[in-house]
Amino acid sequence: MKIKLAILDKDKSYLNRIVTVFEVKYADKFEVYSFTDLSVAIQTLSEVKIDVLIANDAFDVDVAKLPKRCGFAYFVDSPDIDMLNNQRTICKFQKADLIYKQIISIYSENAGNITGLKISDDSCKLIAFTSPCGGTGNSTMAAACALHFAGQGKKTLYLNLEKYGSSDSFFSAEGQFDMSDIIFALKSKKANLSLKLESSVKQDNSGVYFYSQTKVALDMLELSADDILHLISELKLTGSYDYIVLDMEFELDKGYLDIYRKINSIIVVGDGSEISNLKIFRGYNAIVTKEQESDSSIANRIVLMYNKFSNKSSRALDDIELKSIGGAPRYEHATTRQVLSQLSNLSVFDDIASV
Repeated sequence: MKIKLAILDKDKSYLNRIVTVFEVKYADKFEVYSFTDLSVAIQTLSEVKIDVLIANDAFDVDVAKLPKRCGFAYFVDSPDIDMLNNQRTICKFQKADLIYKQIISIYSENAGNITGLKISDDSCKLIAFTSPCGGTGNSTMAAACALHFAGQGKKTLYLNLEKYGSSDSFFSAEGQFDMSDIIFALKSKKANLSLKLESSVKQDNSGVYFYSQTKVALDMLELSADDILHLISELKLTGSYDYIVLDMEFELDKGYLDIYRKINSIIVVGDGSEISNLKIFRGYNAIVTKEQESDSSIANRIVLMYNKFSNKSSRALDDIELKSIGGAPRYEHATTRQVLSQLSNLSVFDDIASV
């Protein structure tokens, strides 16, 4: 089903132009309705179940009276206006594809309240690396996975979401923006978040895209589960990447479970030690229990990968339904870059892509 989009503007010339563009470029995405009269537009919202209303800022729209299912934003003339009357804004004088992406973002934020088209970009795969135990090299594995796909010519983003993690430990490039700028854009609910994401991303010589670490570690503590969900959705909607590799905390609250549901493959990293196996066993069973309580599907997308596995001190985890896809041994006397290079050659990452 198509998204039902209503555009309200007194400028008939502009209205005709943008409607024509949407009907030509996005005929498979939008069913467009145009209005110059507020009362007529409001009456139509309920009659045809409009999904998103974009209104020129010349109109005084009582958002509280809009149907719950209807997303809303103001059309404004300047890209410097981020919010108006506590509502999102979209600059009307920019490329149609940027307006399109912002409308899609508004729609996706209201997806829980509406029926119809589900927004997803199956061409972009989300792969998350996480672990309930420390010291297993979870971040190194995630970075190696990103390096592996980039080496195959796939456009890959490595996104470090750990509270005290750092993409700069693995990748480097010039640029003045970092993850703090992304968090600020998320928190201030800037309508041009997609532009901020595009302008802040860096590319390592390996081809991997990444966002540099925050200016101070405390900035990452401001990033809530809802913020992460919004960020992931926005990144997918840009259509810029084949793979987004997430390096993230192992959490089991509702917010993180909602994040897990959006991910194609969840890789739990362990080292085969007694403590590691116990924590993974307990963590996985906790997810299974949470899954049963919420009637969701997460466990079937989780696989176990070993890192720093030693024939002397490690053993495979038994008596658990969690599938293992192999891993890597411990590399002695090697730098981070050397370990990363070795790990990136693992064929197991190709298995992850097909999970």
